[in-house]
Amino acid sequence: MTSPQQPQPQPAPGAQPMPPAVPAPAPSAGPMPPAVPPQPAPAQPAPAEDAGTMMLQAQPPAPAPPAPAKEAGTMMLQAQPPAGGHPEPTPLSAHGPGKEAGTMLLTAAAQPPAPPHPGPAPQHASVPQQQAPAPAPAPAANWQAATPGYVSPIPVRPTHLGHALAAEWTKIRSVRSTVWTLGVMTVLVLGIGVLVAVSVASMSTVGDTSPLFFGLFGMLLGVLCVLPLGVLVTSSEYGTGMIRTTLAACPNRGRVLTAKALVFFALTFVVTTVVTGLVALTDNAMISDISRVHVGAGEWLRSTVGIGLYVSFLGLLALAVGSLIRHSAGAITLMVGVVLLPFVLSMFMFADSLEGVRNFLMGYSIPNQLTVMYGNKFPFVDGGPSGWQPLWIVMGLAAVALGAAYATMRQRDV
Repeated sequence: MTSPQQPQPQPAPGAQPMPPAVPAPAPSAGPMPPAVPPQPAPAQPAPAEDAGTMMLQAQPPAPAPPAPAKEAGTMMLQAQPPAGGHPEPTPLSAHGPGKEAGTMLLTAAAQPPAPPHPGPAPQHASVPQQQAPAPAPAPAANWQAATPGYVSPIPVRPTHLGHALAAEWTKIRSVRSTVWTLGVMTVLVLGIGVLVAVSVASMSTVGDTSPLFFGLFGMLLGVLCVLPLGVLVTSSEYGTGMIRTTLAACPNRGRVLTAKALVFFALTFVVTTVVTGLVALTDNAMISDISRVHVGAGEWLRSTVGIGLYVSFLGLLALAVGSLIRHSAGAITLMVGVVLLPFVLSMFMFADSLEGVRNFLMGYSIPNQLTVMYGNKFPFVDGGPSGWQPLWIVMGLAAVALGAAYATMRQRDV
């Protein structure tokens, strides 16, 4: 027990003055009765506002009155005096929680040492510690696994060639160049084919000429409409810069070029085959009576499906040239020159020394190859392909050009 004459501790400079302890009354007479040690009550853990740990423990016997601080730290509680004793101030030091969740230690000052008492031993009561935060999950394979609380309505699946085909089909059917080029080709082939059939039908006979041959005149002009469409399928994206968006959505450049080629080939083949079929039916109905040639299944197949394949592969050649040059006007000019220049040059080679060159250029020119596909040949041409050979030639040229376009496309930045 602390004597009332014991000097009080001086507060720290700048701290709030501690209220003085109430001095015990002086004894009136006689000896002071012995102090009965108080029964230690079980400590009740105080709830903490912040997540943390509160530990209540008994302070060692040596009392050390804490110095008052500016922050909320020390509270003086008046302990209940024992029977016949004098009340003493019991310092209750509460170290409040800081900004972060931490530990609050509540220390109660003990009474002076007393004889051992068979009462219950002081216990340590602690609030359950806050569980440590769960470790962050490993990076997920996709963004849905990283956010398990959200399920996207869009299915996540690996991309394949079908997605590229769908994208290219959306492009080719939504631009106006497709409608204009294929529309003009249909009008030219059908219109010129019907007009030629009407004109020839007024003649008495056409000799050994096949009735299906007269569809050639409209197709010669129709080819000039397919070539620009093949060039624009690739070169237009380079001109507008949309090729960057296409390659960002599908970095596999081989898949992009394959999808463009397949979509263009399928569309051109269907339209050309339907148009040539209609022209063939019209010519055969109007000219078969004045022709001595009986049209068989082979001639029908070559004049419809064969012509559709030939024109479609010629368009693929234009597509590859457009991908190589990446300039619409230049690629279209080059393809028109490929179609017309050999035939035009051969017409001006009159010298006998150039006869071999003339026959080669005229025989392998695009107009003569189309004539062969219709079952005839230019009468002034010696040599050249026959039957289905023009189709194999244009297929080889298209394959080589597409291979070069793919190799070049992989070497470029865009």
